[in-house]
Amino acid sequence: MSQASYTIQGLNQIGCYHLIKQGNEEVSHFRMPLHYPRYKKRDYMTMPEWKLDLLLRDYGLPINVGDVNQKRNFAMGAFLWPSQTE
Repeated sequence: MSQASYTIQGLNQIGCYHLIKQGNEEVSHFRMPLHYPRYKKRDYMTMPEWKLDLLLRDYGLPINVGDVNQKRNFAMGAFLWPSQTE
């Protein structure tokens, strides 16, 4: 079994990496912004839906998870530590 070697191609305009397989064969794209969101629970509770959509999209997460309240809960579950959601 051969072990693949991967390299980071670089950052695109929104700070997301593209992972490529050695030999320029493209394996996959994944989105990982450079900074973890630093919002607090109260920020998510008042965040408009369009901003939630942008945040989820920037991290490669689904934006079709339901209505705005379900998106808020999803974002808080993804980005807040359990102690921060209480």
